[in-house]
Parts: sequence; structure tokens; C-alpha cells
Amino acid sequence: MADTQPTPNGSTTTPQNGHSEQWGADRPVTLDANNTLATPHGPAHPNVGKSIPDIEAIGPDSEALTTWQHRNNINPADQIKLVRLSHMRYQHPDLDQITTFLRDFGMHIAKRSDDGERIWYRGYGTTQYVYYAQKGPKKFLGGTFEVESHAELEKASKIPGAEGSSIEKLQEAPGGGSLLTLHDPEGFPINLLHGQEPAAKGDYPSKVIVNDEVDKPRVRKFNRFTPGPAAVHKLGHYGLCVQDFPAQLEWYTRNFNLAPTDFLYVPTPNENNEEAPEDRENEQQAKEAGRKDVAVFLHLDRGADPVDHHTFFMSTNPTSHVHHCSFEVHDYDTQHLGHQWLAGKKYTSVWGLGRHILGSQIFDYWWDTTGNMIEHYADGDLVNKDTPVGWSNAGDESLAVWGPEVPKWFLE
Repeated sequence: MADTQPTPNGSTTTPQNGHSEQWGADRPVTLDANNTLATPHGPAHPNVGKSIPDIEAIGPDSEALTTWQHRNNINPADQIKLVRLSHMRYQHPDLDQITTFLRDFGMHIAKRSDDGERIWYRGYGTTQYVYYAQKGPKKFLGGTFEVESHAELEKASKIPGAEGSSIEKLQEAPGGGSLLTLHDPEGFPINLLHGQEPAAKGDYPSKVIVNDEVDKPRVRKFNRFTPGPAAVHKLGHYGLCVQDFPAQLEWYTRNFNLAPTDFLYVPTPNENNEEAPEDRENEQQAKEAGRKDVAVFLHLDRGADPVDHHTFFMSTNPTSHVHHCSFEVHDYDTQHLGHQWLAGKKYTSVWGLGRHILGSQIFDYWWDTTGNMIEHYADGDLVNKDTPVGWSNAGDESLAVWGPEVPKWFLE
């Protein structure tokens, strides 16, 4: 039986190689002139981390955003202009229980309705609230995007998916505003908001000074941390599992200024039973070679302004359901302390901590008390109109550069 090793929260892990000793205490680890480690299992190069330009990171399997839009007959002038992702909306059977969880997750109550049936939760950013919960059977009520103007709400009220919807004045919600709820081709709600007054900015955490092997600016300053929840800054993104990926992609990218940052594809045999080549020159070549896009990470197209790598994502699935929503926290230490706090409260971890490849975020996924997946993230990539659209082969290896092994059901 393999040895197990204790972890700080009292659980145990088993090393992947089945034993706790990696190289042996009597064997030194040395680098040769080629920067190669000599190990009992052969040479190994040390890991390397660096920040490189988006074009270099994405590689040749890419094309300009304007080219992708032209090829798909998308006219940005016709799109409804989204400004930012504001908040998530969910229905929960036990508001007291979900409130306890969300506080432990790093939010606090902005307002509770007089009858106790509705609660708004905020972070420390300038958004009035990042999460809305109402009492009732478990239900996903959609993500909410702020739009540029009331005219954009009027424009949205006329697109496919707006049937039966009307612009609603938010009399009770913090900051007020007007809300319109649409439904995509698979029935998922998406909410559009305008006119909400911004909230006063909360207290932002101090930046921890880091010393590396060369730069050591932290002199006579010691890093100290206080245990507790990882305070939520803002809502960063959410995602859906969908059955008709092409139809969903068409609806979201044609109607809104949601632009693809990265696609994931699977190779499919063509008539000659040949799989797709690694490089992609155009869509027709990809179809002929047998490649099928199965997931997409979409950002808000705000021109030259930097925006998050993705605000919304979709992946192909046998069933239609929400996958998760994700909230930004300050940094890695904040995130790790938050993980420790949630683990100590006996909540159920899904996957984390680790670092994603696409988007680069440090991630940490959990189940809330109603059974919805929710994520903390920190240190994500920023993109703009000049960032190429990239394609990568789908698979577990595309999800993270480090972290625990991904649960096999994670994308199901």
C-alpha cells in the first residue's frame, strides 16, 4: 500500500509515484552546465515561468478578432454593448444556509428585503452587489451584465430571446437601475442592467511585498497574515454547459459584444480517417481536416481597453446546465487562506488550488450549500481588440499547468 502524507487541514494525500521519498536523502540535486537536473530517472529541465506577449503565448493556431468576426458575418455596430459583468442571480431553498456559506466565501450582505425573501451580497469593489439570492427551489437565474445606455436595453428588448420580457425598474435593489431578462436558445436567462448607482469603494487589501533571489525590496518588513475568508472583490465570469454549441455561440456573439479569446476543439476523423493538423489556416481547412470547436472563452470587446481574458464561457455537454461562477480575490495568499478557511468549515472542495493555462488564473472551486459550483480566482490575464483568437486541443491537460488532478467529471 502506498504511503500517505498529512496535509495542513488534516486530510491525507498519496504521492503520484506511490511513495513519499522522491530522490533519496543521500542524493544531491545538481544542475549541469546546460541547466539540466540530474535525477535517478534521467535528465530533467527545471520549470520556468515567465510573462510573454499574447501573440507568442497563443501561437500560430490563431487569427485576428476582426478576421473571425468578418468570416462569421458579425458586425460589431449591430451588437448590444455590454460594459461589465455585474452580478449573479440564483434561487436557493435556504437563504440562511447560503448566507452563512457566502460570508465564509468572502461576501457580506448589502441588503436584505423586509420579508427576508431576497438578499443582495457585495464585495469590496464599486459594484453595489455581486450576488443576488431569492428564496425558492434551486434555480439558476442568470448572470447580469451592465450595458452602456438605456437605449441598449430598448435595443435588446427586440432581439430573439426577448419575447415576453419587459424592462423592469429595480425599486428594491441597492443602487436601483433597470433590468431586462432575455433567454438564449437553450433557455438560459441573461440579465441586462442599466442605471445602477455605483457603490462607494471598500477597503482594498495592501499589496504584499515579495523578495525573490535578485530583487529584495522587503527589508525589515515581515509578512504576516490573518486567517479568515478570502474577501471577494468582484464577479469575474460564469459559464454554461450547452447542447447546441454552434447555435449558442452564434446567439451570444452576434447579439452582444462578446468576443472569443480562446476556442477548444476536438479532432474528428475526416473521410480518409485522418485527424486535423496542428496548425489552422482557416475554418474551411479545419472542417475538412476534421476539427470541431467544443468550448469557448469569451471576453467583452471594449476596443483597446484592457478586459479580463474571459467574462463568459460555454462548453459542449449532453445536458444544458450552469457550470460555475467565479469571483476575484486579492492574491495567492488571500486565496490560499480562503481555501484553508472553507476547508476548516467543512465545505466541499471541487478542485484547487491550481493555475489555469487559458486565462492564467489561480483557481479554487467549491460546492455551495445548494449544490452550485463557485470559484475564487486571482491573477488573471487581460486582453483587448488586438489579442488574437486562439485554438487549443481540448482535454484535461489544457485546463491547468499545476494543481491537483482534475476531477474526471469537472466539465460534465
